[in-house]
Amino acid sequence: MPLPEVCVCYLIRESDGGSAQVLLGRKKFGLGEGRLVGPGGKLEPGESPAEAIVREVFEEVGLVVAPEDLELMGDLTYPFPHRTAWSQRSWVFIARRWSGEPAESDELEPVWVDVDTIPLEKMWDDAKYWLPATLRGAPVHNTFTFGADGRTVESSDHPGFASAVTGGC
Repeated sequence: MPLPEVCVCYLIRESDGGSAQVLLGRKKFGLGEGRLVGPGGKLEPGESPAEAIVREVFEEVGLVVAPEDLELMGDLTYPFPHRTAWSQRSWVFIARRWSGEPAESDELEPVWVDVDTIPLEKMWDDAKYWLPATLRGAPVHNTFTFGADGRTVESSDHPGFASAVTGGC
């Protein structure tokens, strides 16, 4: 049976100081409550990942992203063997152009964060393995299996996962 599909978009801008910033949001409720996440959500029946992320970015942070301004960076698979209802496949996008100013919604409280100092400890555990490189242009196509606690990555096919678990050996 195919996994439910979701999408996420990382909007990147130059700060006044010239460093890159990414728009994240503090999740207000539901799966991931309290964590920092990129705007995104579930694909509706008949929607493509690009159509879904355009809708989700607008609904969650009030920004209008044109489909041609989306960069598909890859996909991630998230098995949750101990909470199978959480298992999903996520399409990852980056956008560098949009219109509007970020606005808080019922779902997210938006916050700009420097790409060089993303508080990865406040995000889902898998983000530390792939997000910084992907924000710099590296595509991602990996699986991250979460453990019984529903918070910690237990296994992954990402090359950085094996190094982190073995301490770089």
